[in-house]
Amino acid sequence: MNSLEPTDRRRWAAQGALCTSLVVVTIDNTVLNTAIPTLARELHATTVDLQWINNAYTLAFAALLITAGGLGARFGHRRILLTGLTLFALGSACAALSHTSLQLIGWRTVMGAAAALVMPATLSLVVSIFAPHERGRAIGIWSATAGLGIAIGPVAGGVLLEHFNWGSVFWINLPLVAGVIAATILLVPPARGITKGSFDIPGLLLSAGGLALMVDALTQASLRGWSSPVTLVEIVSATALLAVFIWWELRASAPMTDVRIFTSRVFSISNAILAVTFFAVFGVLFTYTQYLQLVRGYGPLVAGVGAVPFAIVMAAVASSSDRMVGRFGVRSSIASGLAVMSVGLLVLSIAADRYAPFGILAAIMALVGAGMGLVMAPATTTSISSVAPQQASMASSINSVVRELGGVLGVAVIGTVVATVFRSRFEPGVDTSTADLAQIHAGAPPASALTDAANQAYTSAMSTGIQICAAVAFVGALAVIALFPAPRLPAPRRPVSSPPADLANSDDADARSSSNP
Repeated sequence: MNSLEPTDRRRWAAQGALCTSLVVVTIDNTVLNTAIPTLARELHATTVDLQWINNAYTLAFAALLITAGGLGARFGHRRILLTGLTLFALGSACAALSHTSLQLIGWRTVMGAAAALVMPATLSLVVSIFAPHERGRAIGIWSATAGLGIAIGPVAGGVLLEHFNWGSVFWINLPLVAGVIAATILLVPPARGITKGSFDIPGLLLSAGGLALMVDALTQASLRGWSSPVTLVEIVSATALLAVFIWWELRASAPMTDVRIFTSRVFSISNAILAVTFFAVFGVLFTYTQYLQLVRGYGPLVAGVGAVPFAIVMAAVASSSDRMVGRFGVRSSIASGLAVMSVGLLVLSIAADRYAPFGILAAIMALVGAGMGLVMAPATTTSISSVAPQQASMASSINSVVRELGGVLGVAVIGTVVATVFRSRFEPGVDTSTADLAQIHAGAPPASALTDAANQAYTSAMSTGIQICAAVAFVGALAVIALFPAPRLPAPRRPVSSPPADLANSDDADARSSSNP
């Protein structure tokens, strides 16, 4: 699909429709964080049930992202986007009508598969409808929206659970999706697929199988144990399948993914940066929303509102980050963002005790959001700009995969750390996990010695987890300074274009051009 004309106002309206599509599906990554205590009570969900209700969406989503990018390249991204939105609405309705944990897990899987069709399609369409001189700003807005959806999830969940039953977090998707489908049909130009030849079925099976096993191993590691036979077998099997996938794609006549794009240093580093960012943010949000409800005693609405400053500041910074990039360059902007995130998380780990003022916590989360905003847009723009235009769909799929895997790994690692520290500090000799904190609160009076000990143990464990996230973000900042290509000439004072000044003037430019067909 050709770009809309620069004077065509529809391009920004189309951007709005695409970004709204993205918000709808990314909200569901975190919307259930505030609903965990409610689901445990209403569906009599066990710890394992709660893990799968959360993880089923992530598992299907991550497993099918690469496949979704291949389908978009073959059949047209708008068609795949509309298909994904329709399937997402169907899955949402059935999830809201679920009566058991097993039913909800099944429909959350359907929703995750549908979301996988939506996310890479939105980024590919953004790249295709904007001319190069506006693409940096457009991708910046898309990046802000992606992060905004993740942060809005707990807020939306809190608002709905305050006034309605848990099914409302799924019913709300139906009118949103209906509006987005109508806007997409009216505003986003149709596009034909560009991939020819037979569809890469072996690539589909290898990528989906490998990613599914990897995500399942990571999400279940905190329950099974990282050294358990099942976890180790899944990790080894996933690694083997993904290795065979790479081998196959290098030899296939019509590969679903041109893995040679990873020979571009800028592309690889940009995606690694996104993985690090989502590791830290997902790891913190997973524990922080439970802390606000179970330790501080806030209702779902107030707990959700705790993420609002993070979301607002992150979106504002990300959408205008092209100005900072134009002035200081990609490397300085991303490194600064990771450093700000690290400082914010370190302060949060110290301040988040059982009595910290809500306003102070919100302000610290806003600082973390500012850091994330400085990272998301430049890293995404640089990643997409470092490949040829015809590879944008492929790059956007990989971009989405590394974000998701980074988030899943963050929840898995930080969840395991928090659970381990919690067990070691709460009632020595009692075998329990952080997921059982809701059950402790449900079965004991708020002022009891048992709940007080549990709250103190969880707060200490959460601080340890957040400090690990802060360390990861700081190491990421150092890695960017050391590894990201520096411009040979001072970056001009202009917004990010395609490619950014840092990329165009770097030693990696030749490597990038040689890696693209």
